[in-house]
Amino acid sequence: MSLPLRRCSHRTMSTLSQTKELFRRADAVCFDVDSTVIKEEGIDELAKFCGVGDAVTEMTRKAMGGSVSFKTALTERLSIIKCSREQVNKLITDHPPQLTPGIRELVDRLHQRNIKVFLISGGFRCIVEHVATQLNIPLDHVYANRLKFYFNGEYAGFDESQPTAESGGKGKVISMLKEQYSFKTVVMIGDGATDLEACPPASAFIGFGGNVTRQQVKERCSWYVTSFGELMKELEKI
Repeated sequence: MSLPLRRCSHRTMSTLSQTKELFRRADAVCFDVDSTVIKEEGIDELAKFCGVGDAVTEMTRKAMGGSVSFKTALTERLSIIKCSREQVNKLITDHPPQLTPGIRELVDRLHQRNIKVFLISGGFRCIVEHVATQLNIPLDHVYANRLKFYFNGEYAGFDESQPTAESGGKGKVISMLKEQYSFKTVVMIGDGATDLEACPPASAFIGFGGNVTRQQVKERCSWYVTSFGELMKELEKI
């Protein structure tokens, strides 16, 4: 069954040309990380590394499609993985996240334009901070989930107080950023349902399909791109 067409809000600019204009004039651009800034889903890579890939991949698909709450999916996936601190560190060392082509150039260009860049992820801060460092994004511009471990390094859960631990969390972060920095125009870019639902409070949403296509996201956004080069071209119009 097809989902009804939805834009950010009747109160926000939502046509293709208006979304492009908002992107060019943004005070801040917020990126999802998994399958957007990086090619893979971090939690799926962690699951494969821990030998439980198939079970977790299916849960990720449901979470990104919006058919189960994000927090439920995150809890269930982590209870299957039960990764140790050592396993997480070894994953980052042996299989570092792979940047999506064009993202480094796009972030550099946004920085040159004095547009603030933030990473807002339902993934794990230890992985997202590694990505932020590669892109010269300040670590205080990173919002992601925190894994918890016991003193012996075994898995102890995750910090459920983080806004990104729940559905709607990315929108909460954007509201907080608008208040903290007095941003008027904030654009969210991502591939999944949790990114789409962040608009509003985001002024505009750009769907990204360069790594994976989520049909409901493609159908429900006014601007859908499959490469970061398309966004670079738009910035050149300024």
